[in-house]
Amino acid sequence: PLAMRALAHPLRLRLLEELTLRGPLTATQCADLVGESPSSCSFHLRSLAKYGFVEEAEGGTGRQRPWRTVALGNRWQTGPGVSPAVRTAGAALAAQVRRRDRELLDEHAARETELPQEWVDASIHSNFGSWLTVEELAGLGEALTELWRPYLERLRDPQSRPPGSRLVHMFAHAFPRPERPAATEDGDHDA
Repeated sequence: PLAMRALAHPLRLRLLEELTLRGPLTATQCADLVGESPSSCSFHLRSLAKYGFVEEAEGGTGRQRPWRTVALGNRWQTGPGVSPAVRTAGAALAAQVRRRDRELLDEHAARETELPQEWVDASIHSNFGSWLTVEELAGLGEALTELWRPYLERLRDPQSRPPGSRLVHMFAHAFPRPERPAATEDGDHDA
């Protein structure tokens, strides 16, 4: 729970995002990307390191020491099967991740007209609904992860990025909708 609470801070989440997407960065480089001071970024990078999310990378000293992520991505459990402390920390972290996803989507929508048409056409904006079993829903999540997996190495190895590629953000949510009483033909709801 302490590590999740540490990561639930908006700036720390942004720093982890930038390190994941752009590779090792100094606190000064991070500050330029997130719009904060280098000293603030340095403090938050040390906090992320304390909980094992980032570590110092080779090739720097003092203020010019770069930081890198320890792992690509993080997963955590929520719901009734975990302790209240973990559930509360997980909910706070999930709320920050959703906030960031919405922020990036809104930024994209506001700047979409600046993109070449082929990037606009290739962007994915869709939603779906259907009846699934818990096994099918879990399988769908695993299938999406497997579809994305071949592209993950490009985060760590800039040489593997094809010419013309751009940094792309994808987020997906699939969850059971709230149960609602079924409507009868005359419009009344079943009790």
